[in-house]
Amino acid sequence: MSKHSRPTKEDLTVVYYTSNFLEGTNPYFLENTKKQLVQAIGDLPLIVVSQLPMLEDDLLLTKEGEPPLNICVGNVGRSHLNIYKQILAGAREVKTPYFATAEDDILYSYAHFHSRLPNHKEDFLYDMNRISIFTWTRPPAFSFRHKRLVINQLIAPTKQYIKAFEERFKKFPDHDKIPLYHFSEPGRYEKHLGVTVQKTDTFMSTKSSIVFTHGEALGYMENHGERKAKGDLRILEVEGWAKPKDILKLYYQPKDWEQIEYTTKEWQERRDNGLA
Repeated sequence: MSKHSRPTKEDLTVVYYTSNFLEGTNPYFLENTKKQLVQAIGDLPLIVVSQLPMLEDDLLLTKEGEPPLNICVGNVGRSHLNIYKQILAGAREVKTPYFATAEDDILYSYAHFHSRLPNHKEDFLYDMNRISIFTWTRPPAFSFRHKRLVINQLIAPTKQYIKAFEERFKKFPDHDKIPLYHFSEPGRYEKHLGVTVQKTDTFMSTKSSIVFTHGEALGYMENHGERKAKGDLRILEVEGWAKPKDILKLYYQPKDWEQIEYTTKEWQERRDNGLA
């Protein structure tokens, strides 16, 4: 396969996994990320792995080409492990040689899904051109954290992903005994789990995707909260995207846009003093 093979709908499917949590906590934000995802995937096949059935007015149904396949796994709850279970459920229904993962709190670029495929059929490919925005940082800014492989930027060989994660779950039939810290992205920590080490590769798409770190995120609620590392670089502008302040307006509803001007502490003080 050419080093610069570009995906087509015969090559690549998008597997979108969600706990449906944002539908209840921030539907405004969810609507905005879905609008961007529809544009980003174009005519690529889409599989939606959700914990609630898709509704008839779901924005993802407006995508170009064939309508998405919805796999509803039921209300299994939000957890680190269920992310990988839901992706595996989606991968088993993929008909193309490769699939790309997608989460519900990211603004994906078209370039992310349409730039390239893995050079080798067993490689797990990660797009490293992802920019973070922390919803509580003031003044608003983007940041970049290099070298880290993350599941929401993965382009995976379908059969290899299924094989790898079936091996993991077979090794740990009692899921309560899975060492969750090492149950991570393909290509990370397999030696610690005692399973087959997977091969990885990386690339930089020509346009960044923007990852929101926010108070409703699973990682925020279970791990570092506002202490989460913001990355190595602080960035004020990203080519092809609006400025950070305007990107945050996709997260905060118009009635809350004033909040973007203040830190979390400052905003709480204004509320306590009856100024907001």
